[in-house]
Amino acid sequence: MSYTKNEKGLLFAASLAATFFGLAPAANAMHIMEGYLPPVHAVVWGVVCLPFLLWGLLSMKKITSEHRKAILLLAMVGAYAFVLSALKIPSVTGSSSHPTGTGLGAVLFGAPVMSILGIIVLLFQAILLAHGGLTTLGANTFSMAIAGPFVSMGVYHLLDKAHVSKPVCVGVACALGDLFTYIVTSVQLGLAHPSATGGVMASVLEFMGIFAITQIPLALVEGILSAVVFMLLQSFAKPELREIGVIPQA
Repeated sequence: MSYTKNEKGLLFAASLAATFFGLAPAANAMHIMEGYLPPVHAVVWGVVCLPFLLWGLLSMKKITSEHRKAILLLAMVGAYAFVLSALKIPSVTGSSSHPTGTGLGAVLFGAPVMSILGIIVLLFQAILLAHGGLTTLGANTFSMAIAGPFVSMGVYHLLDKAHVSKPVCVGVACALGDLFTYIVTSVQLGLAHPSATGGVMASVLEFMGIFAITQIPLALVEGILSAVVFMLLQSFAKPELREIGVIPQA
């Protein structure tokens, strides 16, 4: 498959992004860490996730039964989310900045499916890598595996209906989903730890300001990488993409 000038530019940008991640120092950081949220907040965020997780289970069951060829692709987007979200850069106390990797799966399979893949990723990271925590699993799931993917899915469909190039649709959708994840995380942290002088809103804005320093560049990097991965899938997994309706039938 031949690439256009713009697509070649994306490939070059992705190589620079990979170099960036390779040179970045290892960070012993995590999602919202164990014990950082008050117990009531931890429980509430877990309860809020439940209907989305049920929706995700039903969606995944349908996909695995109707699109057998796409199961390997489904596993791939789960692994993609695991790897990207494990790349940590220290940010505010009790949290970190990192790509989420969930936008690509939301584009390919829908946001509900990513709630299941996302909570699996977060659970494994909490248990095996000490990234995040079990008491904060609900909050981390809502921000990274629910809120961000729904934004990515919505942005992708809007741009696709406007006949924007699919790799560009994917890149923009994944970047904005990444940013929205950290807006939600800032709200979660602001609600849990309001400012003594300005209250919840002042705390939310403070968290957003600090996150923005690292998260805006990371969101751009994730958008580029996701667009390039999608281009590669167009070359090597075209039958699977056709089966799940991401690209039209020949």
